[in-house]
Amino acid sequence: MLQNLTGWHALIVLAVIVLIFGAAKLPALARSLGQSVRILKTEVSESRADAAAEPDPQVPARAQGASASASVLAPPSAP
Repeated sequence: MLQNLTGWHALIVLAVIVLIFGAAKLPALARSLGQSVRILKTEVSESRADAAAEPDPQVPARAQGASASASVLAPPSAP
């Protein structure tokens, strides 16, 4: 569908955008678009970090607690 677009088409689209929004509003539009992309990136990275920090749902919570408490109650090994 978009394979037939050429440089002339891009110039025409750019000219129409400038006519619609005006040259004065384009920098503000680009700045707000950049801020939106930056916010989206941080939210995605936080979401991935949260997903990585969650415990494995396949391992029962009782088994996780047992291994943690066993390591705490184990006597220190002699050097």
